[in-house]
Amino acid sequence: MTPNATGALFMMGSMLAFTLNDVAIKLTGGDIPLFQLIFLRGLFTTTLVSVLAWRMRAFQLRQSPRDWSLIGARVVTEVMIVIFFLTALLNMPIANVTAILQALPLIVTFAGIFLFKEVVGWRRMLAIALGFLGVMLIVKPGTDGFTTYTVFAMIAALFVALRDLVTKPLSAKVPSMLVTFCTATGITLVCGVLSLSETWVVLTPRHWTLLALSAVFILGGYLFSVLTIRVGDISFTALFRYTGILWALVLGLIVFDEWPDRITLLGVILVVGAGAYTLWREARVRSGS
Repeated sequence: MTPNATGALFMMGSMLAFTLNDVAIKLTGGDIPLFQLIFLRGLFTTTLVSVLAWRMRAFQLRQSPRDWSLIGARVVTEVMIVIFFLTALLNMPIANVTAILQALPLIVTFAGIFLFKEVVGWRRMLAIALGFLGVMLIVKPGTDGFTTYTVFAMIAALFVALRDLVTKPLSAKVPSMLVTFCTATGITLVCGVLSLSETWVVLTPRHWTLLALSAVFILGGYLFSVLTIRVGDISFTALFRYTGILWALVLGLIVFDEWPDRITLLGVILVVGAGAYTLWREARVRSGS
């Protein structure tokens, strides 16, 4: 297999792992207070990530103050993503939440126009417009399907875009697994403190199993993401990020008996198509084609 083909498989594996994590969390059914859930899952995740980071010799603490500041900002955005995303996930169909997050490349490109004065041609502007139209079809503002949790999913998508914009200036010498370790630790500590404001519940063996599975799936997602970057061309493998919506549709149907209506599916097609075209076009522009 070519490096790009291998990288594409790793990307699809990463998306499957992250979607399986979402399924495991959603299966808890909201029985566990949010911050208790994130904290306990974080204990599993941080332990596993620590072992992996140590094996990969990623604990290189001599980073510049600038890089540590960016890592800290990234942790803050990740905390907000987890809170808003999981709140939406526990109260919405998994495919709908995932589809809203697929607008990420469109949001990043749109933000780049204003923040970094990037020049974007009419093709990508049209793709952005169609993509945001797709988001509107998914969230359906002004209807009964538009709830507070829909807004939470959209806020999570905005924080994901902000996280990527914060991550972009990081020095290439900063190990990816060091960033992952700091992220997992930061989320665990912050949500551990916030969980003190909640009334904790006693977990059943089923709950512990789901949390442990969630941590394993997250680790798998992180690992496959790192392998994707190391093996394949990012401009090629990034397109396979959209397999995440396919996994969400299939698992949503099999596990939760959920299937989007026709308008939502049309919105998904517009978002995925526009996002994929935006990624492809940006790669062409960078290569001078």
